Amino acid sequence: MIIDSHVHFWEFDPVRDAWITEEMSAIRRDFSPDDFSLFLNENQVKGCIAVQADQSDEETKFLVSLAKENSFIKGVVGWIDLTSEKLEESLQNYQSEKLIKGFRHIAEGEETGFLLQENVLEGISKLHQFDYTFDILLRKDQLSDAVKLSEKLPDQPFILDHCGKPDLKTIDLKDWKCNISELAQNPNIYCKVSGLLTQGNWNSIDEKSIFETLDFIFLQFGIKRLVFGSDWPVMLLGGNYALWLELISRYVSQFSKEEQELFYSGNAVKFYKL
Repeated sequence: MIIDSHVHFWEFDPVRDAWITEEMSAIRRDFSPDDFSLFLNENQVKGCIAVQADQSDEETKFLVSLAKENSFIKGVVGWIDLTSEKLEESLQNYQSEKLIKGFRHIAEGEETGFLLQENVLEGISKLHQFDYTFDILLRKDQLSDAVKLSEKLPDQPFILDHCGKPDLKTIDLKDWKCNISELAQNPNIYCKVSGLLTQGNWNSIDEKSIFETLDFIFLQFGIKRLVFGSDWPVMLLGGNYALWLELISRYVSQFSKEEQELFYSGNAVKFYKL
């Protein structure tokens, strides 16, 4: 059984979704649960986590509504204003929406140090009180922020998106490896094996670099804190769903059936309390 821990849905808006540039023509359109459902039977995917792609309360409500209409959406990672004076009130109100498992802020679009600002830190610290997770999305040059964040909030359940976005174009991984090693020492931090198809050159797949990256990630985090994800539909910029599954399937074939089940679904079920 496969649960894809990282899927996006959107009704494309060129103003709101300005991050989807002209060179990303493959994803400059709507992507709905109906589109994703095509993978369910073909690839033994039984469910997914819908992750925010826009920073608004409307986005969270949109994803929850999709999850209520589509039972294969097992949970939602929404957006919430971490600096709002009414944060605790909002988190309390969300308690009735059991489909919301956690939150994310697109910190890769912010200046280095954003997650460490006092008001942001205070906001993230409140998530744990309400039993919510936090997805960490950072550029590779911001990864030291994740290390410091985990040190300041050691009990908060964190999950690192897209293996911390290693640079598979230049293969300059020294700093990335250093930060990943430090981050993985915190047992409350999981890591999504996702998004690697778009970290290299979009027109060619460098299997060697991807597998070497996986070697390091699996060594540092171990099979019990790694979860499968696709980053669909963004991953279409560098490949397709079947290709990603085939690559990952080949890599994890070295593990036992029980370990593979943890990676493909068990760890996501545990982390997001599905």
